[in-house]
Amino acid sequence: MPKSSEAERKVPHFTERSCAVLKSSRRVKIWLWLNLLALVMFAALVPAAMAQVNEDASTNRTDNNASLPAKDSPTPAQQARAFEQATEKIRTDCVQGRRIICGRIVKILPDGLVVDSGYTNLMRPPLNKSWLVPGTVQATRETDLIEGKEPGCICVGLVFLTPVPKSRTAQPKLYDYVVIQGYPAGEYTYKSVGTIQRTIRRFSANLPAAVRLNRAAAGIQPPEPPHK
Repeated sequence: MPKSSEAERKVPHFTERSCAVLKSSRRVKIWLWLNLLALVMFAALVPAAMAQVNEDASTNRTDNNASLPAKDSPTPAQQARAFEQATEKIRTDCVQGRRIICGRIVKILPDGLVVDSGYTNLMRPPLNKSWLVPGTVQATRETDLIEGKEPGCICVGLVFLTPVPKSRTAQPKLYDYVVIQGYPAGEYTYKSVGTIQRTIRRFSANLPAAVRLNRAAAGIQPPEPPHK
């Protein structure tokens, strides 16, 4: 009988320990669930917070750019002055680069003449009195002639002359000769034989025309007139 009562006293002691363990396990689970819930909420809030930060930064950049002073566009007077200066520079270069074109017409094109220049004996009187000389005149091309660099020197080689000076008495024909002062006006490409293209220097006997051609090649446009 005493042994039986002692066993009975031990049973309540074991049950209390089990309850304590169960309560502790529940607290641990609750703690884990609370931490997991906190992590989920944190993960959900971080992207929204980063998006807000980026939006604020973008807004600040926009505000800073808007606060920067805009560069003043040139006034019509400044544009006109720049155009005049560029035109004067081109005109000066044309005058400094002028050449005497004295040679035979080897090709007639709708907008000009291809001339083989270097026939210096065309400059003798009275041939030098007219810019167009008949092809029947005796003239020879110097083979060892080298073109100089000074203004007004003899032009040597193939060149394109445009526009053709107007003449009431005669029209240029193939193998006629020309004796004229020309101003450099860039380059000109044409078909020499068949589909073969050739690029040569372009000259104009008219200084304003040479200035316009060079100005157009450089992309220099006159300023737009002010709006009324």
